[in-house]
Amino acid sequence: MKENVVQELHQMQPDEQTKNKMLDILKRFHSQEEMDENSFADSTLSEETMENFLSGQEISFDDLSLEEKKRFHRAIAYGELSKMIKPWDPWWSKPSARNICLSKEGTQLVQPLPDQELLDDDIGSDEFSKVPLGPETPLPPLSRLSSKEPSPLLTVHLVDILYSYCFTLRLYNGDWRSDALGSVMVVLSVSSVLGQGAQPETVLEALSHCLEQVCCPAYRHIGGLQFGLGVIDDVISLLGLGTPALVCALCDMHRWIQEGEKEAKSERPRKSQRGGTRSAIKLAERKIYFIMCWVREQPEEVWSSLAAIARAEKTSAMEFQQSNRSEDLNNKAEAKGKSLIQEI
Repeated sequence: MKENVVQELHQMQPDEQTKNKMLDILKRFHSQEEMDENSFADSTLSEETMENFLSGQEISFDDLSLEEKKRFHRAIAYGELSKMIKPWDPWWSKPSARNICLSKEGTQLVQPLPDQELLDDDIGSDEFSKVPLGPETPLPPLSRLSSKEPSPLLTVHLVDILYSYCFTLRLYNGDWRSDALGSVMVVLSVSSVLGQGAQPETVLEALSHCLEQVCCPAYRHIGGLQFGLGVIDDVISLLGLGTPALVCALCDMHRWIQEGEKEAKSERPRKSQRGGTRSAIKLAERKIYFIMCWVREQPEEVWSSLAAIARAEKTSAMEFQQSNRSEDLNNKAEAKGKSLIQEI
């Protein structure tokens, strides 16, 4: 983890917004240290470094002393810096998410925010927690996109896609714009439908693959299985909001893909890697657009039924996890008892 962070720091070319975010984090970090009685002895940054920072000078990783670098690495390894980041509040938990208005063609209509939410926004709520806008242009009917009847498995595929959407937003704390291409690659790695062209036939199959991915070494540090099960609640919440919210979520995801595709075009990796990545992103963009048009034409009853299935699968997964945990404890107890008998 330390090596990855250091390498990322050297490669990063921050813009003004990124710098301001980091400065804000450092200020809060320094303020909390001042509140601690032992802050001077255990301070991550020296007094000289903080004076340079407070005087307005830019501070890079190379400006830190050897001891400061060690403390910085230690803070990263133990997750201390993550405490300085304000947790993201998902837009689907906002009251305004229940009042999204779209036209018959799926385009965004202007709607007022509740008074309390307007007050919260004035106080300084996160811009990334705002409900994403719907499509700017009318969505075509499915009959215009394909002459074939849509697959009955699209409901299952929607669960897979929504899971990758919610997980990626959680991973990036709501700010996918900070790394559009990186967020797209996360989506492709979590979603079997978008990343592998898979055709899961049940909600259980779709969720099992997603949970398997978020528990792999690349994402296990985020929270493992417990975090992955929590993302299912996000999917259930989105389904419970109905068609307008689902269209907005897919439209938001479609914008990610387009931004990620732009970044992929601007980069110059190996030709084989570039071609494979760009084609995968392009295919994912088409799939998301198609399923967004499909969602618009479905009756609202579909989403409540789909949410109930997802909720039941999550409950089964939690019960299975609990039974496995109890079995592991029993096995450990038995193994411990056997080893003691052998020693005697």
